[in-house]
Amino acid sequence: MNNWYQNNENEVSNQNGMAAPRKKKTGRKMLKKACAFVLCGALFGGSASLAFQGVDYLFEGDSAETASTASQQETTAALQTVAATSDGDSTSQSLDVSDIAQSVMPAMVSITSTSVEEVESYFGMFGRGQSTQQEVESSGSGIILSENDSELLIVTNNHVVEDAETLSVCFVDNQVCEAVIKGTDSDNDLAVIAVKLSDIPEETMSEIKAAELGDSDSLVVGEQVVAIGNALGYGQSVTTGIVSALNRQIDSSDAIMIQTDAAINPGNSGGALLNMNGEVVGINSAKYSSTEVEGMGYAISITTALPIIQ
Repeated sequence: MNNWYQNNENEVSNQNGMAAPRKKKTGRKMLKKACAFVLCGALFGGSASLAFQGVDYLFEGDSAETASTASQQETTAALQTVAATSDGDSTSQSLDVSDIAQSVMPAMVSITSTSVEEVESYFGMFGRGQSTQQEVESSGSGIILSENDSELLIVTNNHVVEDAETLSVCFVDNQVCEAVIKGTDSDNDLAVIAVKLSDIPEETMSEIKAAELGDSDSLVVGEQVVAIGNALGYGQSVTTGIVSALNRQIDSSDAIMIQTDAAINPGNSGGALLNMNGEVVGINSAKYSSTEVEGMGYAISITTALPIIQ
């Protein structure tokens, strides 16, 4: 606009090769025009002010409501996500993984098992057939399900406790207690172990709780999930991912599996796969480990596991 104005101003001032002549004005005419200019300016200013106030009045409510709605949406988006359901309704799901971990951790346990294995001795390497027995310690995870009159019942994987000579359970407050095997199902890689209530201090009983079970049949591919387990025997850790696939079966188990890209590491076996309501929807069981494979973990569907556990 400035360039346009300057170009036209130059065109007028240079027309016919000379500047346009200026006329002399008397003082009275100048005064009249000045007064008229001021009056017009005042009238225009007042009209414009009223016009703008009217527009503001008409649209102020809508603008304030829009701004308020946008503000609420920004706040909501920072705290929640909404997943559309098949009938068009929406269901709010918490995205705060820290809240889920904090609420569920009291229902998680670390399991340590010791077993005796035959290890080939030095002379056995030369075909002399000599071997020796060696005590081997391994780690896993478990989920507190319930208690009866005398025992606290915990579910885990069969391969966590298989061939165990001794079992110990570490609770959320780091209290360690001995455990025994109540029952196993090797085909579905499930086991139930128990700790005597009399062996658990009152302080620990006040800290622990039973896990809340969800409905794995309601899961959908792409839904966010959280895995908790005793990875590498270092204590409980939390990973997160999505449901990658449903109704999977792997060679080592007959159970129906949930495939997830949440990290399932050694020691996570027997731990919980949780939905975003903090409900157990799967029991972590296996992962594919290969330089060519990444992010393929498996959890036994809780719908499959529950009748076997009972």
